[in-house]
Amino acid sequence: MKIVSTKIAVRYAETDQMGVVHHSNYVVWFEVGRTEFIKELGFSYAEMERDGILSPVIDLQVSYKQPTTYGEEVSIHTWVEEYDGIRVKYGYEVKNKAGQLCVTGNSVHVCVKKDNFRPISIRKTLPHWHEAYEKIKKK
Repeated sequence: MKIVSTKIAVRYAETDQMGVVHHSNYVVWFEVGRTEFIKELGFSYAEMERDGILSPVIDLQVSYKQPTTYGEEVSIHTWVEEYDGIRVKYGYEVKNKAGQLCVTGNSVHVCVKKDNFRPISIRKTLPHWHEAYEKIKKK
């Protein structure tokens, strides 16, 4: 299984008055991790979108284990949890510098045509992505 780690420095704007990261920012961090994961595979979300394909989130799950705070550095670990040729389920873990698990989650995505939002088969429309996901999905 391929796991990509992406480091994030917790910014002041991401925290509340107590200096604790606001829960909504973890979803943004998941997106950062997912984008880096795709880049490591040799692909580009931006290029896919220029080709008229979008990848909306159809399900999202987040579990908060321990707060992260302003000034910390965290790592987002991203992998493909499940893939069936149409849907991709990415898994995420956010850990602090001490290696403590702070947040876990996953997001499920499909690909759709930009002009009509109709789902497409990744297997047929993006065969290189399909090959890569088949190789690295969680066994």
